[in-house]
Amino acid sequence: MTLRFELDPDLTPELRAAIITLWTDVSNAGGAVGFVPPVTESQVRATAEQQFAGVGPGEADRLLVGYAGERVAAVLFFEDMRFDLMDHWRLLKRVMVHPGCQGRGYGAQLLAEAERVAREWGLAGLRLTLRGGHGLEKFYGRSGYTEVGRVPGAIRVAPGDDRDDVTMWLDLRD
Repeated sequence: MTLRFELDPDLTPELRAAIITLWTDVSNAGGAVGFVPPVTESQVRATAEQQFAGVGPGEADRLLVGYAGERVAAVLFFEDMRFDLMDHWRLLKRVMVHPGCQGRGYGAQLLAEAERVAREWGLAGLRLTLRGGHGLEKFYGRSGYTEVGRVPGAIRVAPGDDRDDVTMWLDLRD
């Protein structure tokens, strides 16, 4: 099944709740999106509301939602750096595919749509960061991203369990 994408949907209470549920489910399945399992929706909500605050009319960030039928299956945020000298690229944040939808190519579809949108906007590149130890470098590499930086042990997920903070870049300059 191919996802149906919507850029900058109206952040209704229902969509906010669906994204928070997705984010919680991704986190509890071991996804590296800002939390370590177990996590509750109320814990995710505080961070989600901060992320939502940058999205909407007159705001700098943008939201991309992928739907499988009517279900929110994938989400990412295009984060503006809020600095004129970096206005030619965006940071992808909270790249998520629901755990029950993984293995269907939805992650690759989400990244391809993000690239399409970024090219339409005339951006020079997309950057994202990831938590090392999950093999995500290979996943993003298949979509054209290259590792451009790594801070060893920068993310402490538990005492004695420090992970690298990895920066990936998709160069859109042709």
